[in-house]
Amino acid sequence: MKDSNCIFCKLANGDIPTRSIYEDDDFNVILDMSPATKGHALILPKEHAATIYEMEEEVLAKAMKLAKKLVVQNTPKLGAAGYNLVQNNGECAGQTVSHFHLHLIPRYENDGQTIGWGPTSPTAEELDQVKDLLTK
Repeated sequence: MKDSNCIFCKLANGDIPTRSIYEDDDFNVILDMSPATKGHALILPKEHAATIYEMEEEVLAKAMKLAKKLVVQNTPKLGAAGYNLVQNNGECAGQTVSHFHLHLIPRYENDGQTIGWGPTSPTAEELDQVKDLLTK
């Protein structure tokens, strides 16, 4: 199902022109308009799902297979030294558009970009409490 108010639905389905680098029945992969690095692209499902929580598992699996295909194909073309795959869910996690999308960000030596977080130092007891919570 498409959301007529969703900008990424419009981009994915060709209602708004894009610089598409791949398209099939399920996805449109477009160059990011404000790229982190040269070749930064977005995998956009043509059907609307706001987050990973709403994604059909089969479509999500296809998205990851497509990501691998494109990363393998495009790394040598771009001369990239690595890739980040970034997928945010919810505003507090950095999601700015409520349509599932997967960033493919080529990385280059000394490109000036960072993707990371500050590590914390939980106690062994705190780690055990989280483990118990998640395994019950």
